[in-house]
Amino acid sequence: MPQEKLKVDREQFNKFSGILILSAWGFAMVLSSFLFLYIGYIVDEMLGTTPNFMLCSFFTAIGLCVWRLYKEAKKMGLDI
Repeated sequence: MPQEKLKVDREQFNKFSGILILSAWGFAMVLSSFLFLYIGYIVDEMLGTTPNFMLCSFFTAIGLCVWRLYKEAKKMGLDI
């Protein structure tokens, strides 16, 4: 009986771990995007270049998050 309960708990954990990983990556992507967007805005205000650094830093943040997500998925052995 305890072995069956342990197996069921492990299966439930495996189902939820994928959801938790994706939600954590989503949160990280949103947070880093806004952070880089704000830093780019501050740099643009100081230099007087309206959207240049803001957009560049925003797309850099998105690209870095996607790259790190790809590396982690590859490390976990997922076929991409």
